[in-house]
Amino acid sequence: MPNSGAAQETTGPYTTGIAAFVAGLRYEAIPDEVRHRVKLLLLDSLGCGLYGVKPESSGILIRALQKLDRTPECAVWGTAVRMSAPHAALVNGTLIQSFELDDIHTAGLLHVGCAALPPLVALAESRGGMSGKDLMRAAVAGYEVGPRVGMCMGQQHLTQGWHTSATIGVFAAATAAAAALRLSAEQVVHVLGMAATQASGLMAAQFGSMVKRMHAGRSAQSGLYSALLAAEGFTGIVNVFESEYGGFCTTFSRSRSDFDLEELTRDLGARYETMNDALKFYSCAASNHSALDAIRAIRRRRPFRPDEVERIVVHGSEAMRKHVYWKYRPESVTSAQMNMPFTLATLVLEGDAFVDQYTEESIREPARVAFAEKVDFVEDREATAGGAQYRHKARVVMHFAGGDTEEETVEAQRGSPKRFASDEDVIEKFRKLASHVLPESRVTQVAERVLDLEHVDDTRELTGLLCLDQ
Repeated sequence: MPNSGAAQETTGPYTTGIAAFVAGLRYEAIPDEVRHRVKLLLLDSLGCGLYGVKPESSGILIRALQKLDRTPECAVWGTAVRMSAPHAALVNGTLIQSFELDDIHTAGLLHVGCAALPPLVALAESRGGMSGKDLMRAAVAGYEVGPRVGMCMGQQHLTQGWHTSATIGVFAAATAAAAALRLSAEQVVHVLGMAATQASGLMAAQFGSMVKRMHAGRSAQSGLYSALLAAEGFTGIVNVFESEYGGFCTTFSRSRSDFDLEELTRDLGARYETMNDALKFYSCAASNHSALDAIRAIRRRRPFRPDEVERIVVHGSEAMRKHVYWKYRPESVTSAQMNMPFTLATLVLEGDAFVDQYTEESIREPARVAFAEKVDFVEDREATAGGAQYRHKARVVMHFAGGDTEEETVEAQRGSPKRFASDEDVIEKFRKLASHVLPESRVTQVAERVLDLEHVDDTRELTGLLCLDQ
């Protein structure tokens, strides 16, 4: 076994660069547009988390942890249940990911909110005294660092089978928590080293399992643990990104050419990746959204009945194919939400692909299963070669009875940075989701507090609104 002890004694420049940014980040230095954007992103994550109590898998997780946990510090959103801070972070992170509705940073391969927000709320509740400005500042730290780690690792990290909410999400969670605790740069180095060694998650989880949702929760929990341990003097790997043997980048990549360490700190503090996070308006994997938008565009200019459609061919990147295209089999709601053939069939037959379209009954509906057979996929080699920028690009060709065709290309889906949603659209989505769980008056209060977060003196004013009365 190689002797890497000497290498562990030297802190790497990229690890220290991230640590310095997190420790030195000030609210006043964050541009106004980034402050506003992060509030919208947080509101969206809260809506996803509140709705996330509804799936069966969420109930199972909550009941299992209740048997282990008797520390009523922090709320499980949308319930009357309270748990310890680490268990609340685990559950609430899982809830945000529970119905494929949460944000996605395409280039960073990451759902950021499900990792970054739960540890912040857990700290706000368990320790108190965290202002809205503090929460926003800490959230920005996570929204900046998490995606950069994904950009460093590149598309190959996903295509080789790692689930990035689990492997990369730990860095969003850990840096957000570290910023909230106001740890020093030296401490943040150890936070990163501890978070990385807890990273793990397999993409095979998307084929029917409940555990895919929990990957995000584990990231949130691991990030919280890392920051709390570092605050007490516990140490981690000090050159976790740079280490040639057993480092994060070398271990989670097939070869040295697959990752780019420069991405970790490139323009950090000058270019805000928070602005490149996207929101979802379909309740399915983000890799399906451009194709869904394309079909909607075709339907607007050429209205059609489902029985007129003979075939749908999607041209997209290899990353898209591996992520969402396989022969559909009715297995679980999770699998259906990931699967492109089923999702496109759902849009054509139902007119939408939101929460009401994915149920235990609908995923086995014979008409949808049969229509899914009409969806084919062809790799677009230019999109594959274009990397992250074209990962979600979709060219859809629809073949109709009688021989005519319609074609539409969508590079940036609705909610993406190039087509980001209006404030009104984000608030409407939050209301649609949260109203399934909270009374309308409470929904309004949560939205108002989040959108005015910079004027909230103690964020327990907000976190208290997320739970149901005992």
